[in-house]
Amino acid sequence: MKQVTAAPGPGPSGRPKKQAASRSQRRPTLDRTLNRWGWAFVALSVILICVFVFVPMVQALIMSFQTGKGANVRFAGLLNYKRMLTDTTMRKALFNTIIYLIIQVPIMILFALFISILLNDKTLKGRSFFRVAIFLPCITSLVSYSLIMKNIFSNDGLFNQMLMGLGMEPILWTTDPIWAKVLIIVSITWRWTGYNMIFYLSGLQNIDPSIYEAADIDGANAFQKFTRMTVPLLKPIILFTTITSTIGTLQLFDEVKNITEGGPANGTVTISQYIYNLCFEYTPNFGYASAVAFLVVVLIVILSLVQMRLGGKENQ
Repeated sequence: MKQVTAAPGPGPSGRPKKQAASRSQRRPTLDRTLNRWGWAFVALSVILICVFVFVPMVQALIMSFQTGKGANVRFAGLLNYKRMLTDTTMRKALFNTIIYLIIQVPIMILFALFISILLNDKTLKGRSFFRVAIFLPCITSLVSYSLIMKNIFSNDGLFNQMLMGLGMEPILWTTDPIWAKVLIIVSITWRWTGYNMIFYLSGLQNIDPSIYEAADIDGANAFQKFTRMTVPLLKPIILFTTITSTIGTLQLFDEVKNITEGGPANGTVTISQYIYNLCFEYTPNFGYASAVAFLVVVLIVILSLVQMRLGGKENQ
């Protein structure tokens, strides 16, 4: 018997192959189109960042090697950087900034962590109100809250009037170098604690409650759960808030400028305020001010690397 072989023709088995081939041909074209649109959307942001961030940074770096007034500048090599070694005001500003950093940042981080744990308790009544109340200071105007702090803690302000009403001696918040530093630390802590609290709250809410339930079964107390469970689980967030708080403290300006004006006798002046004074308060010296600004950049990079190193490789 003779076998009949069907002639090849268009059928259901050939159609998918042709469709797959056409899709594979269209895909590179589609990818190129999406790639072009992606670069088109990103291009404006990249251009603006380069023009308004990186170009001024390069210009400031070049200016740090120049000296002179106005347009009459000349290349001075490392003269501005050598001047920092003998500048007593710059050393005072650096010392004050480091004092703020060492004292204020740990207090604020611990305070924010403690408050976030309290406000994460589901049995606490009115916790939404307390969250909003503690977060509100960080959205207030820097100048406004600084002036309010200055009025409250002035020598004849509300706080000293309360002390005298209780028969106590008034505190010279703005005229004593030590108390002026304390006032700056209190002001910064009051404003930025709520900001860090939000990060810790978000981290706490992502921790599985069953972990704490297992710890309760094993007989762990509150301190053990905090030190051996909460802190390790929040380690990446603690590292992030520590780095951002360090950067913010090294750039501290508004509070010092509006509350104490850097006084008394440069007792509270910071590096950022000293840069401002070099540009606008003293005889303008933009070259030296740029050199001091890059000192801040170096400090930020070094401290950030140290903190990331201490935070562990898994958090980098």
